[in-house]
Amino acid sequence: MSDTFDMVIIGAGLSGIGSACRYVTEFPDGQFAVLESREAIGGTWDLFRYPGIRSDSDMLTLGYDFRPWPGVKTLAGGPAIKAYVEDTARAYGIDDHIQFHSRVIAADFDTSTDLWTLTINDTCDGSQRTIRTRFVLSCAGYYRYDKGHDPHFDGREDFAGDIVHPQFWPEDYDYADKRIAVIGSGATAVTLVPELAKTARHVVQVQRTPTYVASLPSEDPVMKITDRILSKKLSYRINRWKNVKLAGSIYRRAKKNPAKTRRNIRKRAIKALGKEYPVDIHFNPPYEPWDQRLCVVPEGDMFKAINRGEASIVTGQIDRFVDAGILMQDGTLVEADIIVTATGLEMNFGRNYPIAIDGNVYDQSEHFLFKGAMTSDLPNMIAVTGYTNASWTLRADLLGRYLIRLMKYMRERGFTRVMPVAPEGMVRHPVSDFQSGYFRRVIDTLPRQGDRMPWLNVQNYKHDVKHLIEAPIEDDALHFSQVDTKAEPLPEAAE
Repeated sequence: MSDTFDMVIIGAGLSGIGSACRYVTEFPDGQFAVLESREAIGGTWDLFRYPGIRSDSDMLTLGYDFRPWPGVKTLAGGPAIKAYVEDTARAYGIDDHIQFHSRVIAADFDTSTDLWTLTINDTCDGSQRTIRTRFVLSCAGYYRYDKGHDPHFDGREDFAGDIVHPQFWPEDYDYADKRIAVIGSGATAVTLVPELAKTARHVVQVQRTPTYVASLPSEDPVMKITDRILSKKLSYRINRWKNVKLAGSIYRRAKKNPAKTRRNIRKRAIKALGKEYPVDIHFNPPYEPWDQRLCVVPEGDMFKAINRGEASIVTGQIDRFVDAGILMQDGTLVEADIIVTATGLEMNFGRNYPIAIDGNVYDQSEHFLFKGAMTSDLPNMIAVTGYTNASWTLRADLLGRYLIRLMKYMRERGFTRVMPVAPEGMVRHPVSDFQSGYFRRVIDTLPRQGDRMPWLNVQNYKHDVKHLIEAPIEDDALHFSQVDTKAEPLPEAAE
């Protein structure tokens, strides 16, 4: 296999495979590789094996728009999503270009050749090698695969049972007829609780702070109708756009009138759980809707598990672990045979390796994000991140398509380097006002956003379509150049 490529994609998950499909469609003879640190396609959907693992975005928008999601469930299970990504890779011939067990441990851009040198560690035998590439598209996700967020709890060594982190769920783990305490209030916790409750003796969700939880139908009712009267392809496209617009509308209304949104979510929780249930203690957060990501549950399965007495919630501060379970600060003892620490992720936002330019370390926190895609003063690289208020794939796909647009533009004009340059003296702002703990823990390490376009990190799909796909490539902030020596030409784009 060649050691010099036109593009290298880091990560063979949903984003990486989707971007590779876009690439081979536009550049059928292009030289590219997909680097995957693990031994399988699927990314998140191969790594996470905890019970009930599923999407928290609807599959019409989490799936690819060029390859309609074949299932009927609104929120699909992890194994089905993994199979979908694998089938897509096979259909487009991407699997032949994947280098497994290949972890990028360093990236250095050489301005004399306008090529990236990637140092790769073989995760099987520990050996190292290097490859070169004109462009890098990092689709490595936004969290560390080798480590979850696992905060310290006093008395951990005193607990008599098993302590399990969902990111490292043991294979064939038997929890039948066990008392289980799940620590956490995010998407992982609300997925685990009703699933574990099916066979456990009882499941208690232990949360410091409540989360907004909303129910979704297991199947899209509108699509069930359009599937009967329209072609499958047309029905998919109509409903995909419907879901994009609906999600955007819900988010905008929540931000415009958070008090009304809070009342509506609370009203639905009371309807699901009954007037006597303490909704304001367990399902009414102190923050506004969409300051953190909303949790969705299919057919209200979380509420149903509580109503059946299979699950319950304890809200408050943990004092310590004890032999019999978890002791809360108010003196409540949560008895447990197993404690599941669904306490979150360790973030890296696509870059858990050092980046350098001509050997000089590049610190992304000192730079600005351009169109949510590139980082100022960093050439020929895009790190894919998704939306905080919508499906990950929507933005990931736009960023992959934007890089391909850049590559075509540069090939036609003979350029070998593109780099955003921020204006002098621009005001620096945090890249997002998102309040989730996993995000706030690393926000100081992330690029900044500015005070004007194209340096604003706008969480809006319609806006990004306009600026990443429809707008001209030319921009005063983008600097194009060509190496002095003759560069290897980019592959011809497909007609």
